[in-house]
Amino acid sequence: MDKPLFEILAYELTELGMLCLRRRELLCEPGTIITEVTLNHEFLMSSYLTASERALSEVALTMHTGSDLRVLVGGLGLGYTAQAALASDRVASCEVIEFLPQVIDWLKQGMVPLSEVLNAESRLTVTNGDVYQKLLNPPDETHDLILIDVDHSPDENLGTANGQFYTTDGLRRAKRHLAEGGLLGVWSYAESSPFVDALREIFREVRVEPVTVFNNLVNVEQTDWLFFAND
Repeated sequence: MDKPLFEILAYELTELGMLCLRRRELLCEPGTIITEVTLNHEFLMSSYLTASERALSEVALTMHTGSDLRVLVGGLGLGYTAQAALASDRVASCEVIEFLPQVIDWLKQGMVPLSEVLNAESRLTVTNGDVYQKLLNPPDETHDLILIDVDHSPDENLGTANGQFYTTDGLRRAKRHLAEGGLLGVWSYAESSPFVDALREIFREVRVEPVTVFNNLVNVEQTDWLFFAND
């Protein structure tokens, strides 16, 4: 019997620690190959369950009824949020800001499942930078949708400087980057009442959307949380 596939595609030191891109076959679903990312040997993301990453774009697009939309995505990851945004013909452009240049290189080099689709997309631009720092500074342009999927949650950040974004002051600054009628969306693996309270101080309308899926890798239901806000 052949051994299940397991290969390390990249193992690199980054500003945030050791970043690993790996591909493996699921023991519970022989023949199913998934791509995973770990940071400092802790699970970060996977191509296996992507419903909440895609829903971040999909729900935002149902809430914003405009056309020729300019979308800003914080965090490239494996690209599922950007792909879901670009699936809509109402999106004119999608700019992704990714903190780790290694993640951008994986996409360019065709190492992740969505590489072919995203690299062929003329509406997409991917740049290396700190989306939180961008949103704290005065805007040089505005966006109709700003979608953030960087940290584990508002209360558990990958970088120590990220936390300011989740405060009322940070959200007030970020709001300046939204065009009239624009919408902010944030992904989280956990609920966060303090963040919801901060959103309600700054925005007129706040919506919390749970996304629950059954994870048969661990035989439990898991829920991610999406926070949306607009005026």
